[in-house]
Amino acid sequence: MPFRAIKEVIRHQHLLQAPPTMTVSDAAALMKKRHVGAILVMKRQELAGIFTERDAVFRVLATHANPDSTQLDEVMTPAPQTIAADRPLCHALHIMYEGGFRHVPVVENGKLVGMVSARDALSSELAQFESDMIEREHIAEILG
Repeated sequence: MPFRAIKEVIRHQHLLQAPPTMTVSDAAALMKKRHVGAILVMKRQELAGIFTERDAVFRVLATHANPDSTQLDEVMTPAPQTIAADRPLCHALHIMYEGGFRHVPVVENGKLVGMVSARDALSSELAQFESDMIEREHIAEILG
């Protein structure tokens, strides 16, 4: 199903990055503006962590932390697992499933080049899945 190379999925992507000192409120505003569910936290041009909408809910709102004063480095997921850009999207989905998360930063030659999310699998792969299901149902009807 999702056999596209990750580099194809992210080829037109513009990375959303933030310093570790950015507040949760500012990061959430950027995420809303860009319609994304995660932001990459960078320290000295290196990936330090990832801050996601789930982090905002579980680590900020649920703990009654103040989003206007809480910095990303206090509530981000540090040193997130990454995946190479030449890997198929299905490998990223497997990593997400096994790890219980929805975003994976993408690296190429040791450099951060993008991020894939579970949502990325819902484009052409979803259409292919639906087509496969219809075909299976049709075959089942024929075979009785």
